[in-house]
Amino acid sequence: MKRYFGIILTSLLFAAPTLVAAQESGRSDHAEVGIFAEYLRFSDPGPTSNYIGLGGRAAFNVRPSVQIEAEMGYDFERNYTSTFSNGITTATVQSRLRTLHGLFGPKFQTGSGPFRVFVTGKVGFENFTVTNQGAPTGFQTAVGLASGATYFAVYPGGGIEAFAGPIGVRAEIGDNIFFNNGVHNNMRISFGPQFRF
Repeated sequence: MKRYFGIILTSLLFAAPTLVAAQESGRSDHAEVGIFAEYLRFSDPGPTSNYIGLGGRAAFNVRPSVQIEAEMGYDFERNYTSTFSNGITTATVQSRLRTLHGLFGPKFQTGSGPFRVFVTGKVGFENFTVTNQGAPTGFQTAVGLASGATYFAVYPGGGIEAFAGPIGVRAEIGDNIFFNNGVHNNMRISFGPQFRF
């Protein structure tokens, strides 16, 4: 996972000069792209499991305070945390159960300055697959949605963004809700760099 994150981060750093040039040529708040690491607390249906993954999002402005945004996240690692009398231990292992979520909807934010607070409400899908494949190959299999189980999903959430010119960071928390014989609520937290142009 560290290797993939490093490759993505390096690619974004090479793209930064292009984004800066777009900033200097005029107003630079028409669209945003970003990558993120995410934590999914898969608690309903139980038992509670903690998943970690990566994702990306893209948005374009309808107005300075409203964006239309699409995102996709893939959770392929499971975290195990244990508490003992001498401390806390944690281990992350590749999971056979993988979740893929694709969501689309509006994002309402406090203007277009360097610091923003936002809320969002999106709809899309939640796909669950079971595989022994590595994360990249498993992702390619899941994106086709031909394997596993796919359910309708909604996502209400909110967070903050902070920008220094065209480069910023975003932190978000929300309820990843999918529908399968009832409503299943699962907390999702994401954090990562954002680029606006």
